[in-house]
Amino acid sequence: MEKEAHEVARSAPFQLAARLGLVAYGVVHLLVAWLAVQVALGAGGKADKTGALQSISGGAWGSALLWLIAAGLAVTTLWQLFSAVTGSWRGGAERWLRAMNLGEAVLFGYLAYSAGKLAAGKPASSTDSAQLGLIGYLLSQSWGKPVVVALGVGIVVAAAFIARHGLTKRFSREHDLSKASRGVRTVVLRLGQVGYSALGTVYGVAGVLVVIAALRSRPEQATGLDVALKHLAGQPYGSILLVAIALGLAAFALFTLFDARYRRAT
Repeated sequence: MEKEAHEVARSAPFQLAARLGLVAYGVVHLLVAWLAVQVALGAGGKADKTGALQSISGGAWGSALLWLIAAGLAVTTLWQLFSAVTGSWRGGAERWLRAMNLGEAVLFGYLAYSAGKLAAGKPASSTDSAQLGLIGYLLSQSWGKPVVVALGVGIVVAAAFIARHGLTKRFSREHDLSKASRGVRTVVLRLGQVGYSALGTVYGVAGVLVVIAALRSRPEQATGLDVALKHLAGQPYGSILLVAIALGLAAFALFTLFDARYRRAT
């Protein structure tokens, strides 16, 4: 059974669909970066992944494009799950890379589900709304505050690991750059470093907001990417900082294009 699974995962159609899913993931982040710039300029809007998908749905070819994104991300989800189970990385990074694969599988799966709902003409709830409901429920319980604080600290720790994943170039262990030119290798490494650092920064801010919301018993402050970006925009020199974050997210989007090209087959 495992042999058959490997054959399916390595097959050309599966690899093509999975890599197109990574490209779609990059497109979503590029749109998030653009929405972040809009927030920095005071234009408003929802600067998260669901907002990015919603911006696609309004176009003439929106539904067809969303179906393609949903299909590609669904296959990429299976690829990430398969990599998490069967990956053969060496050294101390093995557990962390497996955890990254599992985390990405959950994220890709949720985005695939959201894209499919939007393509079918149904509203897709954002992760912010789901998080708000969960934290609101927890804070309404007598035992909930320490749980939410722990959740926020966990998000900050995960964000730090994401940034470290980029700064230490650990992501490169999943790539086969042996046939790439020296210039391409340099570009991939730099984009990965900048992109993962930007992601870690944004999610770190989101985690801090969860902790603050718990301490103040104000669950409306404990939402995700959108509120984190808008919180940054409200700080001194926030617009400049947010544009810098947007450039980092755009770098991550470009990195995913190279990721789609050079990611090792399982």
